[in-house]
Amino acid sequence: MNNRSGILYPLTLLCLILANGWTIHLLPAQSGAKPRIENGEAQEMLAFKDPSRWIRHDLWVETEFDSDADGQPDRMHVAVTRPYQTEYEGLKLPVIYVSSPYFAGVAPDVDGLFWDVRHELGSPPEERVSPQVTPINNRPFISDSHIQTWVPRGYILVHSSSPGTGLSQGSPTVGGKNESLAPKAVIDWLCGRAKGFTLPQGGDSVEAYWSTGKVGMTGTSYNGTIPLAAATTGVEGLEAIIPIAPNTSYYHYYRSHGLVRSPGGYLGEDIDVLYDFIHSGDTAKRAGNNARIRDTEMKEGMDRVTGDYNDFWAGRDYLNQMEPMKAAMLMSHGFNDWNVMPEHSYRIFKKAESMGLPVQLYYHQDGHGGPPPMRMMNRWFTRYLHGVENGVEEDPKVWIVREGDSQDNPSSYEAYPHPQSESVSLFLEGAAPAAGKLHLQKPSRQGRETLVDNFSFDGASLARAEITDHRLLFLSPELKEDLHLSGLAEMNIRLASSKPAANLSVWLVSLPWNDSKNASITDNIITRGWADPQNHRSLTESEPLKRGRFYSLSFELQPDDQIIPKGQQIGLLIFSSDKEFTLWPEPGTELTVDLDASSLTLPVVGGMEAYKAATE
Repeated sequence: MNNRSGILYPLTLLCLILANGWTIHLLPAQSGAKPRIENGEAQEMLAFKDPSRWIRHDLWVETEFDSDADGQPDRMHVAVTRPYQTEYEGLKLPVIYVSSPYFAGVAPDVDGLFWDVRHELGSPPEERVSPQVTPINNRPFISDSHIQTWVPRGYILVHSSSPGTGLSQGSPTVGGKNESLAPKAVIDWLCGRAKGFTLPQGGDSVEAYWSTGKVGMTGTSYNGTIPLAAATTGVEGLEAIIPIAPNTSYYHYYRSHGLVRSPGGYLGEDIDVLYDFIHSGDTAKRAGNNARIRDTEMKEGMDRVTGDYNDFWAGRDYLNQMEPMKAAMLMSHGFNDWNVMPEHSYRIFKKAESMGLPVQLYYHQDGHGGPPPMRMMNRWFTRYLHGVENGVEEDPKVWIVREGDSQDNPSSYEAYPHPQSESVSLFLEGAAPAAGKLHLQKPSRQGRETLVDNFSFDGASLARAEITDHRLLFLSPELKEDLHLSGLAEMNIRLASSKPAANLSVWLVSLPWNDSKNASITDNIITRGWADPQNHRSLTESEPLKRGRFYSLSFELQPDDQIIPKGQQIGLLIFSSDKEFTLWPEPGTELTVDLDASSLTLPVVGGMEAYKAATE
């Protein structure tokens, strides 16, 4: 039986109706309904809005790879939701496509799933538990995400499970090439260039005759990574993407300047943990997939001992793969996202901007997730999928939600960092174990100060403490006016360690610390950064530290755009192990900082003049 749409022929359908007692929805006469655009945005249409009249079916799209090594090209499980007019009135519509490794369920959070972070730096960690996923494989529904938003506005919604998850064949690779080529294959099918089938093996062919060949992608977190992965292939037909809090480099997600560092909220997670977490595909293929991917490629490449950047991590960094990209991109992220940190979007935005691609950047002040306002997303997809000249290219490139404003009310800027942001260097005056000072002018010789590592004291406790040996703290004068920071702060530090390896953690904080239950997410932590002193020469090579020898290193903290209110002080907090993010070595390592050879650079809107006005 040839079945180009994935829908049963009328006689077969009638038999099923009679056998199962299904309700028949009679379709009205042809209405000639088409998308309606007002003020540059696709509007909800009554003709597209009734879910009982949506056509829903699933299929498998054949790819060009064989990531489960069974000798056959992997097929991706795809679900389609479209208005009935695309079947009965010949209407063709653009597609919004969402792909995910999470749709079929994830592994249980069992003891031992995460790596034990309590061990000495430089020593191999103990093995961990690898749980099995019990998959949820519903047909023809993969997910209902985004359907209620976009189908009524004249789009077709397509969902797919990523390789090795759900009913999609193959193996997860967590950033490997198959996770870019899988959505490419689905887009190729939507544009008539790849094969679709009614079954995972064999089956009748299925054509996307209802597609205009214009595709947009969106999603949050891992689901936001996949649109970027697809775009880096340069696939024709992918016109626009809206990644929300995407992971754009697995090195930047699990490492920081050579340091083994967990994503916030998931202490001890690493790339192999995420592999086990999402591996919901064919149970018969799991052992082979695990042996090839997790237990060989990942085990040999991830390196939890040194944290160095290598070919394994370079191959999972989408910044390295952007040259073919053509899709217009609206990027969204939170400045206080300590899971997928704000640098992930910043680095891709800057590269896409330098390539001359149509880009917009939306940053809010909250944590993980958070899409742009609906009007921004609607204008973006209306322009690039419906082809309506709505002037979105002339809109401001950057939108930032100011402190206290709702995410639907961002302020527009010409660029990020703010065009008037300039570097201001601050120098250190010591007073350990109490708080020292930050100065515009280099103080007379300050010498050295030492802190003692102890992971049991978290960063917030260290910032609040008046006296402690477990951190160094340096404060600006109390601000007499609000001070706007925009961009990336940079730490330049010269230090020595009492042991061959040490963690280095740096926070910028706003003091006094607000301990009230109504404290805003922006009240205390301005930004953070972490680095491995062993990587003072290069990210690709660690060098054991010699006791008492001083090493210089410079590294950027996470991007931020924040207005520090008057009455506060900016604090530079330097400590070793960060209880929330780093490994936990035995307490006692001493870090000695050469204050005269260390400094902090702040990105201040208005530069030196603005800083002086706020502090003098």
